[in-house]
Amino acid sequence: MDPEKFVALVASLQETVPGAQIERAPSVDRQTTMYVSRDEAPAILRALRDRPDLAFSFLAELTAVDVWPKEPRFELIYVLVSFAHRLRVRVKVRLQSTDPHIATACPLWPAANWLEREVWDLFGIAFDGHPDPRRLLMPEDWDGFPLRKDYPVQIRMKPRSDEALQVTAEEFRANVMKDRLTREPPRGH
Repeated sequence: MDPEKFVALVASLQETVPGAQIERAPSVDRQTTMYVSRDEAPAILRALRDRPDLAFSFLAELTAVDVWPKEPRFELIYVLVSFAHRLRVRVKVRLQSTDPHIATACPLWPAANWLEREVWDLFGIAFDGHPDPRRLLMPEDWDGFPLRKDYPVQIRMKPRSDEALQVTAEEFRANVMKDRLTREPPRGH
């Protein structure tokens, strides 16, 4: 998006959200990218979706980046698409490590449900008002958030569920033959 169109986009958003602080972010892929504050993000996201001159009706992606040891530590990233205007925009929200939370986007885009759960599960960023704030990828009893840069990589944990199935070589061969017999049609038919 060229600079004039970005200024028009910001003007549209500030018309709906007066006083909103919107900062253009650098981008190597030339996708329009902006920073907004955590407190203004819900209203700005709603304006991006609801204003007919914007109509960003599709949430394509929601993810995060941990820039530790810098503060603010996290960047929450929304990628939105306007099919009506053939535009894409990336909205970034900076979050402090001491209080990483933001309002859920589920009322705006139902697809945000699982994306927010994934971000919570892997980064520990909470979404206020989320309808189902459970872990999505990690077991419920998992400690920590594996995509945080300060997460310990070398983990020594005993398996909590099934141990590997141990069979003898003869039992293994018998199982393979039994499996072959059930898969292969009888010869001569």
